[in-house]
Amino acid sequence: MNEPAMQAKLPGNALTTEELKLAQLMVSVLNLEIQAAEIDPTAPLFGDGLGLDSIDVLEVALAISKTYGVKLRSDDEHNQKIFNSLRSLNEHVQQQRGK
Repeated sequence: MNEPAMQAKLPGNALTTEELKLAQLMVSVLNLEIQAAEIDPTAPLFGDGLGLDSIDVLEVALAISKTYGVKLRSDDEHNQKIFNSLRSLNEHVQQQRGK
């Protein structure tokens, strides 16, 4: 169930229910050595943040497609914005699920 009102009102690093689910999926798929609840939803997914690389993103995109039915294309001009943080990725997934 999408909870846009809740998502919009949470401050900084508080995870919404949907963000936590997505974080759990990412931790599982990528075998990350961090608990899903410990992920800062506003931290970058690449570099100093979660430290993902392009292969990790492909794996996450495939898992999102299977789990949520949302297709993430490698040629999407908005990918940098979409994959900026857990929060931005979750917002994109939730918007696409509603279509």
